[in-house]
Amino acid sequence: MNRCFYSDTITGFINSSLEHILGVLAGANRFALRQTQRDAWCEQIVLLRRELVGFEGIVSFEYSVPRIGKRIDVVLLIGPIIFVIEFKIGADSYSRMDSDQVWDYALDLKNFHEASHDACIVPILLASNAGIPEVAPRLATDNVFEPIHTNGDNLGGVVRAVLGVVEGGKIDSEAWHTGRYHPTPTIVEAALALYGGHSVEDISRSDAGAINLTSTSAAISKIIEQSRSLGEKSICFVTGVPGAGKTLVGLNIATAHFDPKSELYSVFLSGNGPLVDVLREALARDKVRRQKEEGVTARLGEARSEVKAFIQNVHNFRDEGLEGERAPVEHVVLFDEAQRAWNLDQTANFMKRKRNRPDFDKSEPEFLISCMDRHQDWAVIVCLIGGGQEINTGEAGMGEWLRALRKSFPDWSIYISDKLTDSEFDVRDELSVLAPDQQPTTIEHLHLSVSMRSFRAENVSLFVKQVLDEQEEEARLTLASISASYPIVLTRDLQAAKEWLRQQARGSERYGLLVSSQAERLRPHAIHVKAPMDPIHWFLDDKRDVRSSYYLEDVATEFHVQGLELDWAGVVWDADFRRIPSGWGHFSFSGDRWNHIRKEERKTYQKNAYRVLMTRARQGMVIVVPEGDPTDPTRRSEFYDETYEYLGCTGIPML
Repeated sequence: MNRCFYSDTITGFINSSLEHILGVLAGANRFALRQTQRDAWCEQIVLLRRELVGFEGIVSFEYSVPRIGKRIDVVLLIGPIIFVIEFKIGADSYSRMDSDQVWDYALDLKNFHEASHDACIVPILLASNAGIPEVAPRLATDNVFEPIHTNGDNLGGVVRAVLGVVEGGKIDSEAWHTGRYHPTPTIVEAALALYGGHSVEDISRSDAGAINLTSTSAAISKIIEQSRSLGEKSICFVTGVPGAGKTLVGLNIATAHFDPKSELYSVFLSGNGPLVDVLREALARDKVRRQKEEGVTARLGEARSEVKAFIQNVHNFRDEGLEGERAPVEHVVLFDEAQRAWNLDQTANFMKRKRNRPDFDKSEPEFLISCMDRHQDWAVIVCLIGGGQEINTGEAGMGEWLRALRKSFPDWSIYISDKLTDSEFDVRDELSVLAPDQQPTTIEHLHLSVSMRSFRAENVSLFVKQVLDEQEEEARLTLASISASYPIVLTRDLQAAKEWLRQQARGSERYGLLVSSQAERLRPHAIHVKAPMDPIHWFLDDKRDVRSSYYLEDVATEFHVQGLELDWAGVVWDADFRRIPSGWGHFSFSGDRWNHIRKEERKTYQKNAYRVLMTRARQGMVIVVPEGDPTDPTRRSEFYDETYEYLGCTGIPML
């Protein structure tokens, strides 16, 4: 794939005419070329041809970063260094946002571009009308410099200064340009890229260490095509560890069949309200941004209305099915986090209270399948299932889907992976009682076993599982294998944890505080779990907004963050889930005291809540177990000390 609009040696670039270079750039641009863009390119070309005299290397314009959905203005390969330049023509200052932008580009190359892993990368913010600050190159341990600022008049001097402090051989430009790009986008970035026309191959890893999401998507597409051609009704279960890319697979299928006029029209459904809200708002904002860049009048309200058709709340789909017996317009539906669908009791209770249907007798999975079963020809349901992710009352898990199929839909074909005997899915009993002619077809690619979220360490979810399953020695060994690339630290000081998060994050890497929804006794630490927070502002707004996660004031619970992620997470541990002599103790706070949780179902939800919290970070996390207060009977030291000691025994180093 040609990732840039224009590339040449520096000598060839300087000796080419302005008109030739502009022609190549314009020819590669798939949007209408506005005069402002042409003028910007002209200024960039003139400035670079002046400042790069005497240097040998490669210059590339408009280098694509599909994970972020943007293009780097200019990349220079000179000696052992990759220079990443963001031009702000006409800007008279160096804003923090612009500096973070070029830093993000540099970090993207470092983390996800194979040929850039071992190179020094220098992000440069060029504001053409600003002053010339002092150049003091500062190199991080991973060979990514902090952003350098220039107005362009001393760009050549900046390049020489950096070359003077970096040793190494010349970068092979051909190998660099053909180097594989293996991004692991956040779910927000993935949704933006797919909605913007990129393929799943552009924005997902495909190396030998990861299960190729393309293979999973291809397996589902084959099931869809086969079901249509044979007139069958099929359901397939895509399972995986936290962060493995299940939602990404669903979004990929949905964007591939986004035309309502197509027989293969698909819809992405989720019962996760915060996820739906955040993705919709992100898509709408991005659509407005892209339209403005193309010179088109854009209105946020119109954009919000349009993206609602792409990502829908599963409850709206369910309620539409209550209105009559018509088949849905979609032949293919993708249910995200399908393990959270309600059991019969929860569904019947809701229908009685909220929909005035006192005799409703179906679980949510059974009713949703019945809606798709109304098609006379064919239909496909894709259930995206996370193991150990049920976190709320009435969430039935994958077993309820299988029970519904056995009870009411014997003619549906079932497709599963061979990993459904794992403890997190717990469906062995349901599989064993299916009728002989209803036995599932096993497809290996329907399970995603490697976390794509924690791109620095694939076994983070395994470590978390071992911690929660009280496998202390195994957890210690797993942590030792990931600690070099994925830092996890432990502290009792919340302020120290906040400072650690700020120091770790670079560019616009997002960080925030996470707590259990039952963490009622963190209020002395200015954490009020019941205080309202808006996930849209928390996940999408920048460092200037007090409502964003960056301010470390509002906290998110497992209900806010399931399906979403941060780069760096601070998990604050309360006494609701604590170590006691017999293992994990489960408590809820009511009135003025902690009460034991007795129901096994609620214990499972609570354990899964901490599983969700501890698997949200892509790059590292700090765990805070506060000091107790001997004067407060609700925060006695023993409520926290044993948890702190246990986590330390799993190998987590103290901050």
